[in-house]
Amino acid sequence: MPQGQQGDHTPHMPNPAKPPQFSSRPGGTNPNVTAAVGLPETAGRLRARRSSLFTQTIIWLTGLICLAFLLASLAQAWSNSQMIQRVQTSQQQLQHMQQQHDSLTKLVTYYKDPFVIENEARQQLGYVRPGEHAVVVISANSQEQSTSSHLVNAPTAQSYWQEWWNAFFGS
Repeated sequence: MPQGQQGDHTPHMPNPAKPPQFSSRPGGTNPNVTAAVGLPETAGRLRARRSSLFTQTIIWLTGLICLAFLLASLAQAWSNSQMIQRVQTSQQQLQHMQQQHDSLTKLVTYYKDPFVIENEARQQLGYVRPGEHAVVVISANSQEQSTSSHLVNAPTAQSYWQEWWNAFFGS
């Protein structure tokens, strides 16, 4: 009986007469040790290399995604700081406007008082009530100033003949 049939339980061996694979890389260089000695790469070794490439790709993609998230977070933080500065500036302007509004409101209530209106009209505009007589007190210093200014303005207001009369006969 031939070997490997009934009675003999030896496992079937692959054909060892398979020709060795040689490298197609220039100069005969191959990074694998098995290819250097002329042995073909095993399926497990190819699977491990593909798995390693897949793992490296996943790691690089994860790194790029993390970098994108980091840059987006930095951009958002910068945008938030700019927005906070604008809000603070607007709040300062609002406080200034509120203070201005409060002061104007106080002035409105102050000038609504009829006694204040009368006092302002008397002091600034010289108004008097019917039957009253306005009294203007002028001190000695202000009288000299008013007469000196009056003398300066008087010659320009005179006519041509009055100027001749004043020149020959005095004023």
